[in-house]
Amino acid sequence: MDLERVVLSASQKALRINLNPEIYGTYAEIGAGQEVVRHFFRAGGASGTIAKAMSAYDKDFSDAIYGKEEKGRYVCKPRLINMLNHEYKLIEQRLNRKDHPTKKFFAFADTFATINYTKTIQGHGWMGLKFQTDQSKEPNIVIIHARLHEPDALLQQATVGVLGVNLIYGSYFFYNKPKELLLSLYDNLGRDQVEIDMIQMSGPDFEKVDNRLLSLQLVKNGMTDAVIFSPDGRNLQAADVLYKKNILAIRGSFRPVTKVNMDMIVKGMKLFEKEYRVDPNNIQVLFEITLNNLKAEGDIDEQDFLDRADILCSLGQTVLVSNYSKYYKLVEYFSKYTTKRMGIIMGTNMLMELFNEKYYRDINGGILEAFGILFSRDLKIYLYPWKDMQHNRMVNSQNAPIHPRLKPLFDYLVYNKRLVDIIDYSPDVIDIYSKDVLDMIKHGHSGWEDLVPTYVDTIIKDNQLFDYDPEKKPDPNYIPPTRRSSEQQRVNPF
Repeated sequence: MDLERVVLSASQKALRINLNPEIYGTYAEIGAGQEVVRHFFRAGGASGTIAKAMSAYDKDFSDAIYGKEEKGRYVCKPRLINMLNHEYKLIEQRLNRKDHPTKKFFAFADTFATINYTKTIQGHGWMGLKFQTDQSKEPNIVIIHARLHEPDALLQQATVGVLGVNLIYGSYFFYNKPKELLLSLYDNLGRDQVEIDMIQMSGPDFEKVDNRLLSLQLVKNGMTDAVIFSPDGRNLQAADVLYKKNILAIRGSFRPVTKVNMDMIVKGMKLFEKEYRVDPNNIQVLFEITLNNLKAEGDIDEQDFLDRADILCSLGQTVLVSNYSKYYKLVEYFSKYTTKRMGIIMGTNMLMELFNEKYYRDINGGILEAFGILFSRDLKIYLYPWKDMQHNRMVNSQNAPIHPRLKPLFDYLVYNKRLVDIIDYSPDVIDIYSKDVLDMIKHGHSGWEDLVPTYVDTIIKDNQLFDYDPEKKPDPNYIPPTRRSSEQQRVNPF
């Protein structure tokens, strides 16, 4: 039986590192004081670990050392990477390996901005470690972005100090257990103090680490509510992706992505591009998967998540994983980064859920508070019609069965064009449902290949995603959707 990990204090961690004769390197900190290295100086035995500690606060000095940033920003990932590379290179240049044959070199760096005096700007920053786990190996790099939530600059500085100690300690003692390393970042800290919303691991010891899974762990463990990764699988910081962008999002299971999903995004995009206050060259499209969606069949299946991600990434899409089961929370999140016009694409059946009052019982103002958050922003919802098999009709904003008590609110949003129907949908794909495609794959039936976008079938087959097995024989008891009667069709397609 595995014993629960003993959580050491920051001073205990710093002392253990200081007393390790093999760990040796430099600290470079900008913006929040020398809060991390302070722990190591105070713990004792610092001369055995610290080769150099520095702070380049003056911008001209900082530019002279690390170079100028193109955008003139100092609290950013490029600045952190420049700091890490510069300081690590100096270690290799100035310390003769013959004199330090057993040393495992490292360079720690951070660049933070704490809360301002008027409390109008919340603290945040970047932190990273470039380090060896063996003197003969190339270095690894671990980078995180953190948001500081405490209402006082001194408290935020103290939090940065503890977080930095946790990062250094975790990188050296848990590098072979990436999930444990991630969890250890919160030792002696709470979510009300700091939110870690981006992590990236690279290097020889992290070759088998999928950073998308690390993103998922951030949300799963409550370290943040949303993470973003790019088509090439890199974890991204939200501000870098969403800042001052026209955001267009579509939520779904994408298990797998189907032709109807792509029709929704293509037709929704056509309408969004024509909108006033939308710059076609400034649109960020997001395919969102919620944590609840990933937990639909119990605990999160990481392989299932990666299967979905692999397909979306292969289609060149940026993926958002969030803990926002309510749409108003999602829009509130986007509003942290942009005031420009936003759009959400959804099926009309999901719109009916949006107007279901029972989902807003946990907020004091109920559905009106939620809709106040949604539509006080510059937001439009694009409605993809739903094929109601029971009544043999297409459902859109004109005939959606909204409760009479909420119909005036619904009519108001339609009249003011905050709810817009997607009219030029493709009738030949509208009855394609992800669940049916998944069932056909798992039951060994052919024909699903025609229901997914071009090349997606090849990706699924080549990588055997979603339990695809070329040797599996068709299940004789399974009825494919093309042979179902109208009574057997599912009512809720998305």
